[in-house]
Amino acid sequence: MTNSIEEIEYTDVILATGTNTTENHPVISSRVKRAVRQRGAKLIVIDPREIDLVKYATIWLRQKPGTDVAVLNGLMNVIIAEGIFAKEYVENRTEGFEALQKTVAAYTPERVQEISGVPAEDLKAAARLYAKAAKASILYAMGITQHITGTDNVKSCANLAMLCGMVGIEGGGVNPLRGQNNVQGACDMGALPNVFPAYQPVANDEARAKFEKAWNATLPAKPGKTIVEVMEAAHKGEIKALYVMGENPMVSDPDLTHVEASLKHLELLIVQDIFLTETAMLADVVLPSACFAEKDGTFTNTERRVQRVRKAVTAPGEAKADWEIIAAISTKMGYPMNYASADEIMKEINGVTPSYAGITYERIEKEGIQWPCPNTDHPGTRFLHKDRFSRGRGLFHAVEYIPAAEQTDAEYPIILSTGRVLYHYHTGTMTRLSKGSTERCPESLVEINPADAEKLGIADGQTVKLTSRRGTLQAKAKITTRSDRGTVFMNFHFHEAAVNLLTNPALDPIGKIPEYKVCAVRVEAA
Repeated sequence: MTNSIEEIEYTDVILATGTNTTENHPVISSRVKRAVRQRGAKLIVIDPREIDLVKYATIWLRQKPGTDVAVLNGLMNVIIAEGIFAKEYVENRTEGFEALQKTVAAYTPERVQEISGVPAEDLKAAARLYAKAAKASILYAMGITQHITGTDNVKSCANLAMLCGMVGIEGGGVNPLRGQNNVQGACDMGALPNVFPAYQPVANDEARAKFEKAWNATLPAKPGKTIVEVMEAAHKGEIKALYVMGENPMVSDPDLTHVEASLKHLELLIVQDIFLTETAMLADVVLPSACFAEKDGTFTNTERRVQRVRKAVTAPGEAKADWEIIAAISTKMGYPMNYASADEIMKEINGVTPSYAGITYERIEKEGIQWPCPNTDHPGTRFLHKDRFSRGRGLFHAVEYIPAAEQTDAEYPIILSTGRVLYHYHTGTMTRLSKGSTERCPESLVEINPADAEKLGIADGQTVKLTSRRGTLQAKAKITTRSDRGTVFMNFHFHEAAVNLLTNPALDPIGKIPEYKVCAVRVEAA
């Protein structure tokens, strides 16, 4: 997030796109609802589903899945055409405006209505509301990123925010809501195939030399593979061993039939987790790890706040903290990792990660600090890009709309989208072992619009069969207007009705994220 969670409550306009905030981020959603109900903020929701936030929205733009770039370009078309963009900000703090202006000129409200289904007048109203606000915050999540155009979608959000001068101000910004508790921290520490900690590129000679010196090792200059690419390489026999830590690809990855075949092609599969997941059941070796309450360390949350995690109870059996397991394996393999504690690792992080340099255990004893924090005298950074962007001027990207990788046809006439429900977390590894969560949401349901259900002869609660070009599953139908005509929705928490048997592994060419949010299916009574 460029800005802080608390700022959401004190902004004038909130634009929430591709985020079912009440179910995925319920604490943050409480800020959004308070902003609207108690402080008079206006809420714009852009989402194909009638999510709970729609009840609080001033304007709801219900776009067809996969048409986000067209809608965002349409908003900018109106803002530029009506001259309500931040002219001085654009002139003094950005570059590439002319290319952006030329591209979005083609996305008139009428054309955007044809592409996305969003009424032209609603698009105009949303554009004016956002552009004329003194401060406005964009919130987005995986409904924006999990497309073959996910990177384009994010760039378009940034374009809109810069166009209206909303970046570098309190209460503004472009704010991705992270899907899990320490995703931000994992990325910050280099758990990505193309960067070292603090997003220093592995292909950069200077950055690589720095880490080779710090770690006394020769490091590759070529970026590695992302998870879907790893599965494809395993299937081809190019990757022979895989070490999976805190991840359950046998439920969470697209095209699960292919994933299972890929994992079975491996010569060695190691899984490190707190429970025996569906992926662990295929493993040659399972390493039991400690949960959050059984270890020391830090988590970095969605607003870049680094927070202490303290050991409260002893881990059961042979379970150990993740860093202890990794260090022990590394030492056995000939590269000694002789850390004595998590604190010692944090001190190394301070030395090699500039944005974390001033974040010590002593300083976050009682309250976390938001990076960047370059030294121990620095208070941390509540919002980014206040006076200048990290690259100097903010760069507009001229982005064209590209349709989803898979379109509907006579054989597969309905669009399937996936997501989460409030009561379960990711692949259900933890929450499905909880009685309360399981009672509240005991099974996966297929949300079908009443008009489609009537046409297909499907009743509420009836078992239906969904088929895509990759697989088939069965689950009970839930007849609801939350899903639009021609679309169905399923959550991915349940291995018994694993929606990722159906989803499309087509990747965003830049971000390498699969297109979970759009695939073509056939729906019929089972």
